[in-house]
Amino acid sequence: MNYVAPWWLPGGHLQTIWPALVARRGFGPTPAYRRERWTTPDADFVDVDWMAAPQKPTLLVLFHGLEGSSGSHYAHAFADFAQQHQLSFAVPHFRGCSGELNWGPRAYHSGDHEEIAWILQRFRSRHSGPIVVVGVSLGGNALLRWTQEQGAQAAKVVSAVAAVSSPIDLAASGHAIGRGLNRQIYTRMFLNSMKPKALKKLLQHPGLFDREALLAARDLYAFDNAFTAPLHGFRDTDDYWARASSKPGLKDIESPALVVNACNDPFVPASCLPASSEVGRHVTLWQPDQGGHVGFAQGPFPGHLRGLPDAVGAWLLQFVVNEKAGFDG
Repeated sequence: MNYVAPWWLPGGHLQTIWPALVARRGFGPTPAYRRERWTTPDADFVDVDWMAAPQKPTLLVLFHGLEGSSGSHYAHAFADFAQQHQLSFAVPHFRGCSGELNWGPRAYHSGDHEEIAWILQRFRSRHSGPIVVVGVSLGGNALLRWTQEQGAQAAKVVSAVAAVSSPIDLAASGHAIGRGLNRQIYTRMFLNSMKPKALKKLLQHPGLFDREALLAARDLYAFDNAFTAPLHGFRDTDDYWARASSKPGLKDIESPALVVNACNDPFVPASCLPASSEVGRHVTLWQPDQGGHVGFAQGPFPGHLRGLPDAVGAWLLQFVVNEKAGFDG
């Protein structure tokens, strides 16, 4: 991916913030979705938004990032790509991100490969044609962890996966987002969304975690220590970040995987990105100098966001084979 930012969009912070707030998300209209609610094995639910269009032989699934949804700017841009290329498109929401608080005593996390596994198997059971998957930020790291855990079996479920702007080294990213300007902009934004949800979860399940520790959290390290780690079976933040990071397992992936990270991403430091010698032969690395975090806006002011879906989508679709497909959704 030979991305070069427009002259009017300098620096990693602006390349991150502008696309999320201002840039045109694609070339078509805002996607219309229809929602399905899937009951999970633990009697909770996952909401899946489908692009409301006639179903097509190939399905593109998108896993969103931290506090993202089917309404995120990148989801709209990938929906636009899917519509133009005659693909079905679906966005499954991690628990708590679909606009309604989930029922169970858990949420979601960066290494949630078990949830990814259940969701993708559900898609596979319903769709007999090719499936390709993109994960954005947190969703991409979790998707890579699923691919690692599955080994050769991943290819029986999906044709290829791509991770965009994913914090593959959670410790490096977690510490980066907690410092300086990052702390003032991104940490504050995420905590303003995540803390109220966590407190509502505590009302559902009294005693689930330490309320005072959560209220005192001023960065993601402390939040994960108080909430994410205890809810999902990790000893503490350090244990969570170590076990959930996908970077150590990139050599173990046995099916096509693309890992896209801009070197000026404000909270995925270039110093933590893998070299080609650190990944297996099935992994392709794209590490452009610019792009920010899930940014990659292009074109004249105010810019558009189709460049990333076009590049990533083309890479994914090269692995799609022509086969008889059917879908009952």
